[in-house]
Amino acid sequence: MSPKRNWSVLLGAAFLMATSAVGPGFLTQTTVFTQSLGASFGFVILLSIVLDIGVQLNVWRVISISEKRAQDIANAVLPGLGAFISFLIVLGGLAFNIGNVGGAGLGLNVLSGMSVEMGAVLSAAVAIGIFLVREAGQLMDRFAQLLGVVMIGLIVYVAWISSPPLAEAAIRTFAPEQVSFSAIITLVGGTVGGYITFAGGHRLLDAGVKGKESLGQVTTSAVSGITLASIIRVFLFLATLGVLQQGMTLNPENPPASVFELAVGNLGYKLFGVMMLAAAITSVVGSAYTSVSFIKSFHPRIARNENWFIIGFIVISTVIFVSIGKPVALLVWAGLLNGFVLPITLGTMLIAAQKKTLMGEYRHPRLLTFFGVVVVLLMTWMAGDTLVQQMKDLF
Repeated sequence: MSPKRNWSVLLGAAFLMATSAVGPGFLTQTTVFTQSLGASFGFVILLSIVLDIGVQLNVWRVISISEKRAQDIANAVLPGLGAFISFLIVLGGLAFNIGNVGGAGLGLNVLSGMSVEMGAVLSAAVAIGIFLVREAGQLMDRFAQLLGVVMIGLIVYVAWISSPPLAEAAIRTFAPEQVSFSAIITLVGGTVGGYITFAGGHRLLDAGVKGKESLGQVTTSAVSGITLASIIRVFLFLATLGVLQQGMTLNPENPPASVFELAVGNLGYKLFGVMMLAAAITSVVGSAYTSVSFIKSFHPRIARNENWFIIGFIVISTVIFVSIGKPVALLVWAGLLNGFVLPITLGTMLIAAQKKTLMGEYRHPRLLTFFGVVVVLLMTWMAGDTLVQQMKDLF
C-alpha cells in the first residue's frame, strides 16, 4: 500500500468512526446536557474524551493484533459469544439507523421544504449509491471525510457567531460546579457504544492495516477519530453556551436546530439543515457498513456480496421509517441494548488481549486495561440501573 493510500485509509477510518458517532442523537444530547449543566458540561466532555480514547485504543489494538473482526475474537474467547454480540450490534444498528434515515430526511426538509419521508428516501439513495461503485471502500472514506469537514466548519462558524464565554467554559472544564454521572455515561455510550467503536477498526482490517507493525498507525487513527468527534462536541457545546448566555431559550422540540437559528437567524436554520443532513447520512453509511461487517464472517455468501447486504440494510431502515416512522419502543429498547453492548464487547476485548492464542507475544498496556475495566464497570452499573427503571415503568 502506497504511503498516500495508507494515509487515506487511516484518515478514512477515523472519519468513519467520528461521523458514525455524530448523528441526530449526538447533536441533541450535547445541546440538552449543555442546557442543564451549563459551563460545567465541559468537565463531562473532557472526562468522556479520556474514557473514549481508552475504549477505542483497547478495541482497535486487539482487532489489529489478532487480525480478526470483533465477532470472531468473541467466538475465540467463548464459542457462540460472537453470534450473540453480532445480534445485539445488528439489532441496535438497525434501530438507530431508522433514526439516522429520519434525521437525513429532516435535514433535506429544512433545506428544501420537501417532506421528511421523501428526504429520507433521497438520502438513502445517496448512501446506497456509495456501495454500488466498484471501489466502495475508498468512496466511503472520501464521503466521510468530506462531510466530516463540512460539519466541523459549520459548527465552528456557529460557535464563533454565538460568542460563548470562553473563560468560564475553560475554568469549569477543570473546576465544575456540578457533575452528572449520567451525562458522562451517555456521552461515552453515544461516542464509542454499540457498533460505533468497531466502525473504524473493521475498516482498517478490511483495508489491510493490521498486525503488530501497524500499531502506530492504528493508534493514530483511533485517537484521530475520537478527536474529530470531540471537536464537533466541544464547538456545539460552546455554541449552545453562547446562545444560553444571551438569555435565549432553546426549543425543547428541537434543541440543536434552535441553537443554530438563535445564533445566526434564518440562515442558521438552513445551516442546521446542512449539519443534520451531513451528520445523519454519514451515520447511515457507518451504521450499515459496520452492522454488516459483524455478520459477513458467518457465511462466505455474505462476504462475497457484502455491498448488497449493506444496501439491503439501508433499504430496510428506510422502509420502516417511511411506513411507520421511528418506533419509539424499539428505539428505547435499542438504546438500552446499546448500554449493555459496550461492557460486553469491551470486556470481551480485554479478555482476548490476554490470550496468547489470539495475541501471540504481544503485551497489552496495563494502563489501557485499567481504563477498559473502569468503563466496563461504569457502563454495567448504568445499564443495570436503566434496566431496573425501564421495568418499573412497564410494571
